[in-house]
Amino acid sequence: MTPVDLAAAQQRVLNRRQARALTSRSKYQARRSDYALRASSHLPFPLNSWSQSGIEVWDAIKGRDGTRPAFRVGQVDAELLDEELLELLKAQVGEALKYFGSHLRDEWSSEILLGLRAVLFKLSIWDHNASYGAALQNLHYTDARQAGPLLSTPTPWQKAWYGTLSVGGRYAWEKWNVWLADQEGDYERPSPSIQTLSRISSAASTAHSIAAFSSFLIFLVNGRYRTLLDRILRLRLTSPSNHLSRQVSFEYLNRQLVWHAFTEFLLFLLPLVGITRWRRWLLRAWRKAKALMKRGGDEEDISPDGELSFLPERTCAICYQDQNPTSTAENEILAVSGASGGVIGSAQTDITNPYEMVPCSCIYCFVCAISRLEATDGEGWTCLRCGVLVKKCKPWTGDVMSNAVGSNNKKSVSFPDEEYSPL
Repeated sequence: MTPVDLAAAQQRVLNRRQARALTSRSKYQARRSDYALRASSHLPFPLNSWSQSGIEVWDAIKGRDGTRPAFRVGQVDAELLDEELLELLKAQVGEALKYFGSHLRDEWSSEILLGLRAVLFKLSIWDHNASYGAALQNLHYTDARQAGPLLSTPTPWQKAWYGTLSVGGRYAWEKWNVWLADQEGDYERPSPSIQTLSRISSAASTAHSIAAFSSFLIFLVNGRYRTLLDRILRLRLTSPSNHLSRQVSFEYLNRQLVWHAFTEFLLFLLPLVGITRWRRWLLRAWRKAKALMKRGGDEEDISPDGELSFLPERTCAICYQDQNPTSTAENEILAVSGASGGVIGSAQTDITNPYEMVPCSCIYCFVCAISRLEATDGEGWTCLRCGVLVKKCKPWTGDVMSNAVGSNNKKSVSFPDEEYSPL
């Protein structure tokens, strides 16, 4: 057989197949119309008066898939998940902006939503043809204009119009309503043009609500287009595979359950472990390591040295640390103290009711020493002056000096760097 004869034979076979398909389709439509007429004749009035055109309109509404399940619940849940994600991100951005002023979150609410919607659209629908909610439901957008067994992805202009209307359109409509409200909220009567624009805006909003409601009712029947915008742009949310149309990804739920169980385990375990003890142990180890590195690793020649060892003895190191929590370096503390009149002579940091630590004999206020020792639960506290681990304290006896001048002896209590007046 020559190639020409083979091509002609293939064409004849193709024509026969097309003729058989047309014949079977016409027979099926005739049987269907006869069955619809016989079924409608048994219906009560006024349903039995439906014409053939009414039945055809109903078939067009049902669509190619009929009233079979089209994963309507998954499509609605995808929209709800997208709104919840947007609210969570908006709350996080609001928490971050409160440090720059509480008014920013309220004044720039529309712009924040615009930015979040734009970012989510770019990272989800534009890049992956599915929003985050649709991806969790194992759905993605397809182009419903392309008929055939294979699903086609949306074209760039469809996604561009979807982003423009869903992101920019919402922002523009919200700002338009805010502007109209500002114009009508004055004490003076609004101008006729503003009243006309307000009536047009209300009519457009009502028409959109009616159209969206009608589109959603049709969606409940055939499950093809979830929103009015999807119906206009001919975008459908479908499953990637016909065999997995009911399979939903619960991976995000598994991660949430694992994280929830892990946090509960930590909340149960941390009080038993005693995180404060481990923190104190690590701080002591870090101070010792830092001291070893400063002195070249010769542990025998290391003299005890605390982080506030340069303070005079009449100054309580604990009181000074509580009043200056951010200044820990010696240069910083001396600079601050010099600007405020010096560390010596400050009534807020002087020692009252002195107690000395055992065994380092450093002097602190009674209240400060007792509070720090009780907070360690008997494990000891690192002295701020000498860096020695202390576990108890005792009353300070003081340096008592006797002056033998005739028969009149006077006693005075003094610090090594400064003497008080005689008693």
